[in-house]
Amino acid sequence: MHRVVKISKGLNINLEGAPAKEFTSVKAPKLYALMPADFTRVTPKVVVKPEDAVKAGDPLFVDKANPELQFVSPVSGKVVAVNRGERRRVLSVVVESDGKFESVEYKAQDVLSLSSDEIKAHLLKAGLFGFIRQRPYDVIAEPKDTPRAIYVSAFDSKPLAVNFEVALKGNEEDFQTGLDALSRIAPVHLGICACQQSAALTVAKNVTTTIFKGPHPAGNVGVQINKTAPVNKGEIVWTIGAEEVIFIGRFFNKGKLDFTRTIALAGSEVKNPSYSKVVLGAQLETILEGRLEDKFENRIIDGNVLTGKKTTADGFLGAFSTEVTVIPEITNDADMLGWAMPRFGMYSTSRSYFSWLAPKRKYTIDARIKGGERHMIMSNEYDKVFPMDIYPEYLLKAIITGNIDKMEQLGIYEVAPEDFALCEFVDSSKLELQRIVREGLDKLRAEMC
Repeated sequence: MHRVVKISKGLNINLEGAPAKEFTSVKAPKLYALMPADFTRVTPKVVVKPEDAVKAGDPLFVDKANPELQFVSPVSGKVVAVNRGERRRVLSVVVESDGKFESVEYKAQDVLSLSSDEIKAHLLKAGLFGFIRQRPYDVIAEPKDTPRAIYVSAFDSKPLAVNFEVALKGNEEDFQTGLDALSRIAPVHLGICACQQSAALTVAKNVTTTIFKGPHPAGNVGVQINKTAPVNKGEIVWTIGAEEVIFIGRFFNKGKLDFTRTIALAGSEVKNPSYSKVVLGAQLETILEGRLEDKFENRIIDGNVLTGKKTTADGFLGAFSTEVTVIPEITNDADMLGWAMPRFGMYSTSRSYFSWLAPKRKYTIDARIKGGERHMIMSNEYDKVFPMDIYPEYLLKAIITGNIDKMEQLGIYEVAPEDFALCEFVDSSKLELQRIVREGLDKLRAEMC
């Protein structure tokens, strides 16, 4: 019997534009890019130049501090640009696909016969190790570390998120192989939803499976760690996304790299929201072509509405993104009579609008902030949606004031910016809580490392 953990605090945001459980084929883009900003902590050293020919698996850049940590091309073709920003910061390395999707050839491996060091060496060589993150600090993991455990969340509870059982179908063997490979490094903890029925999840081997019930953020790996075995000072745990586990399994089973993932094109401004098979780093233009409503100016988000990044059709799918969301931008902030109107069709987490009378209704929410930034308010806003055994408001104040001792005492080692996304959504002070947490983690890491 699996352990069952019930999450009581949280919030499910019902948005229009959930993807139907069907696949829409999309034309393969010509351009793909890898963006160093996706890999927190990494200082990139570009090892290619424009016009270089590459295959899937050839390194595009490495980490200056750990050159064995490689970040590789998702497709075969030629490098067409190394885009840089201020102070020559690397923004992206762009590859033009030749349409052949050739991979560097490796040898298929029986992962259960390999040691921990051998698994790490193979992942580093193939450029797959960069998908592993660590707590504390929520950064790309250090290859030399030995984690206490590795956590995989097999469901995403964020609004309009991919149903992992849809992505898993046909990839069950690769998923199990990926779990087997990780289990050779450290004990693996798999978090699944009570609603999931796939045998590849419910009877997965070589893992400790925990069932989670409750609203978002039940699917956040940070919440799952907190509810099973919290991270203490001096401990390290690794985390990896469920689809990245499939990447690892494909690599060991087939002896080649295939970065094809299932993404959801979702949101109220998408015609026929659905799933598509897309290679990591794909340019969004061909994915979005002919799929957007033209009622409003649109906000295109690489990722989900809570933690994703604003982008454009010329942008690229992030390394960790499993969703592209499109919602109305709406630049006019003014609403007649503001909050004083009853507004049955507008969403509110308080009872400012009468929409609370229809809890199952789906809403179209635009990108407006609807108010200016204020001083932090002492209230229970955060506590209602933050299920971890941490005082979120006091932790945020410790981060803002730079009090490292208080940060440690209040549990900063356990958190990541995404754990505060719901707090940011309900915050009447309009503070950028995820940015604050990221800055706090970076400051603490600089002090401790």
